[in-house]
Amino acid sequence: MPKNEKIKSILIIGSGPIIIGQACEFDYSGSQALRSLREDGIETILINSNPATIMTDPSMADHVYLLPLNTKSIVKILKEHPQIDAVLPTMGGQTALNLCIEADEKGIWEDFGVDIIGVNIDAINITEDREKFRNLMEEIGVGMAPQETATSYLRGKEIAQEFGFPLCIRASFTLGGAGASIVYNEEEFDEALTRGLEISPIHEVMIDKAMMGWKEYELELLRDSNDNVVIICTIENMDPMGIHTGDSITVAPAMTLSDRTFQKMRDMAIHMMRSIGDFAGGCNVQFAVSPDDEEEIIAIEINPRVSRSSALASKATGYPIAKIAAKLAMGYHLDELENQITKTTSALFEPTLDYVIVKIPRWNFDKFEGSDRTLGLQMKAVGEVMGIGRSFQEALHKATQSLEIKRNGLGADGKGYTNYDQIIDKLTHASWDRVFVIYDAIQLGIPLKRIHEITKIDMWFLKQYEELYHLEKEISNYTIDTLSRDLLLEAKQKGYGDRQIAHMLGCLESEVYNKREELNVRRVYKLVDTCAAEFQAQTPYYYSTFENTMTSPDGETYVENDSPATDRKKIIVLGSGPNRIGQGIEFDYCCVHGVLAASEAGYETIMINCNPETVSTDFDVADKLYFEPVFWEHIYDIIRHEKPEGVIVQLGGQTALKLAEKLDRYGIKIMGTSYQSLDLAEDRGSFSTLLKENNIPYPKFGVAETADEALDLADELDFPLLVRPSYVLGGQGMKIVINKQDLEAHVVDLLRKIPNNKLLLDHYLDGAIEAEADAICDGENVYIIGIMEHIEPCGIHSGDSNATLPPFNLGEFVMQQIKDHTKKIALALNTVGLINIQFAIKDDQVYIIEANPRASRTVPFIAKAYGEPYVNYATKIMLGDKKVTDFEFNPQLEGYAIKQPVFSFNKFPNVNKQLGPEMKSTGESILFIESLKDDEFYELYSRRKMYLSK
Repeated sequence: MPKNEKIKSILIIGSGPIIIGQACEFDYSGSQALRSLREDGIETILINSNPATIMTDPSMADHVYLLPLNTKSIVKILKEHPQIDAVLPTMGGQTALNLCIEADEKGIWEDFGVDIIGVNIDAINITEDREKFRNLMEEIGVGMAPQETATSYLRGKEIAQEFGFPLCIRASFTLGGAGASIVYNEEEFDEALTRGLEISPIHEVMIDKAMMGWKEYELELLRDSNDNVVIICTIENMDPMGIHTGDSITVAPAMTLSDRTFQKMRDMAIHMMRSIGDFAGGCNVQFAVSPDDEEEIIAIEINPRVSRSSALASKATGYPIAKIAAKLAMGYHLDELENQITKTTSALFEPTLDYVIVKIPRWNFDKFEGSDRTLGLQMKAVGEVMGIGRSFQEALHKATQSLEIKRNGLGADGKGYTNYDQIIDKLTHASWDRVFVIYDAIQLGIPLKRIHEITKIDMWFLKQYEELYHLEKEISNYTIDTLSRDLLLEAKQKGYGDRQIAHMLGCLESEVYNKREELNVRRVYKLVDTCAAEFQAQTPYYYSTFENTMTSPDGETYVENDSPATDRKKIIVLGSGPNRIGQGIEFDYCCVHGVLAASEAGYETIMINCNPETVSTDFDVADKLYFEPVFWEHIYDIIRHEKPEGVIVQLGGQTALKLAEKLDRYGIKIMGTSYQSLDLAEDRGSFSTLLKENNIPYPKFGVAETADEALDLADELDFPLLVRPSYVLGGQGMKIVINKQDLEAHVVDLLRKIPNNKLLLDHYLDGAIEAEADAICDGENVYIIGIMEHIEPCGIHSGDSNATLPPFNLGEFVMQQIKDHTKKIALALNTVGLINIQFAIKDDQVYIIEANPRASRTVPFIAKAYGEPYVNYATKIMLGDKKVTDFEFNPQLEGYAIKQPVFSFNKFPNVNKQLGPEMKSTGESILFIESLKDDEFYELYSRRKMYLSK
């Protein structure tokens, strides 16, 4: 049956601000769904309060409402658009589902005659209400862990007595495993039970017998209204049961399942999906499998919506789940839709992989002092990376190289742990860096059996690690001159970086690179094609690997490469890597707009990124996507292969910016602002000289490289002092200190964490107002796109402040200084593209805090507030295609827009929630107010000093 012709207009609910447990994977799925519906001529109306995402771009939907996600906003939209026929709530995570259910309970959909498509409420209720779900599973013969529901403290205690420890506690109707934990004794149980009952909106918890050490699997399914079901991807968690899937290292396809069990699991998943309701769309099913020869399967849960894993599964297979799910919700059948990659097979064709993908989460525990860093049932990761390789080992190495935590891969970088007790402790209490610690344990000689006993990680994975270690040991016996081609090729095929091989051989990275060139051990690029090359793929989505040379019948040696370079003029955009606090989805927004603008300017566009959650790694955003680590060696090889006109680094946050020096050194053109200018802005000494020359005031400051120097400086500068390291993002390591004791402790700690770093000490302007400006400059003309005043005082990181556009409390004299300083600095730095400048205002004097000649976290917010495509304009200026004077700027904003930070402190109950110069927010929402008399503004303003921490 083709699409339902009655549906002409659809409301889509977004997922709101990014929080731990619900990140930009829903920006990706929502954007895909919107594009999919518009292809069919459907009118789309979107509600989402997140200004940093592509999804809320004016071009994405016919009507975009940047409003708070509540039923009041829903009613407002339905009154303005009586033509809405249906609502699609499955693209916005748990937030959208919960809002849809609330609106349903209040009778709102019924009042306005709106159908719910893509899911049915009964299915959600069955899957969220653990008691109903359990009964249904028993009915259809699917096993589950012994489990009971408690709606009171007393009932919970009775269940614990009956089951015995360890137990697993989960709160009903929550997201990202909020309120879930494994407890091993009565004391832990009492605390977890109380918290779970409080956190659940219906005050209900499920208590299960903990299946510790069982293996965990996820299946991604799609079903149409004709009851056709396809399984898109099977994902195996390397970490066993007991760690939330969002915090687990996951691998696709499944590696350690017998075929018999795999078939059984498929049948169970399909049976489960059919039994929970009669809906068309996506579904995620999780199973546990006993780690013995029996391979007993039990069901954990089922989510009848697009999930975090479906974004991963889409990128892993190249099959756009959200895009197809939106079509199925409209009434299409799978066999009527084409496979988006091959364009010749149908969407009913299940993907097959001839490569391996490994996903590793990215955490930010350093932002939450005093947090419990052990991984468990409650998700704590803020982002993730994915590596694609021809083997598990290669993919694992590529994923570890993508994390950006100053590691070059597994082992072979001199940064591993060597203390036996520390290693055992990190293995026992699943630590965030356990992926590296397993390697350290093997290196220390701890037997695999012992590692398996502690971690319960399948022996197959541990043996893969052991093989890597043996290879490192063997290579270490050679020098760069005596290493054979075979051994070098094997190391590269297993994912070792040149930097790691150099560490093993005791030589320079460049020597290993030259040796590879000399021996013709070069990267080749392979297609992600959904069908293991059985059919011709049309989509330019690539990963790199190493292959042995082959010889053709006429004696010619060659290596097969699926990515031929064209003769067109090209631009490479470097992505921003994994999401983390301080560098979130706003940089992905900038990268996507950069790609689209370069395409409009007539360039072939090439995207390099390793983040599976984002729109930038969608296979049809750029002309070519290289799903590779944003890591020098990988980037350099792509540049040498593609020979672009230049590389854009100022859109991908600190990740891309950090590579500017290398690009400059290797003579690769950086589009827009030059490396020298980028470096000048980061180097505090040179930047202050520039300010002095231009007669621009800045707080007194000094640079220290030791604790002694810092203490001497303190006498000159006076407390309070703001201490910060150079070249960091999101205020990492920044602190306000008020005496010599604090200063010494902080400096010693910083130099231990970031050796050889220059520390900047500024006299902190107590009680100053903070403001910031973003501007576009072409080297001659400057246009200020927005000036924002922070509601919070100076000293709270700009990413954690409520930024108000336009300013609400700065006089004409101050505003003129801001404008003059911004223009002077942009021109003095020879900015070509975007620049963000931060100011402190005290006694009507404007001081400069810092300048960043790149895209900032506030650019998407200003673009949404004023309805102008600023990143598009800035990119065309970077490319030299346009001047500032070529654009007609016409910002539209009635009243004020406020960028409000959103925090995920609830994941870390014991953490100090005070705010300071180091950024802690995980996301943001936008709030429009008509005037400063608005109650919400008044409330924000009255609380402004509450959180400032020294």
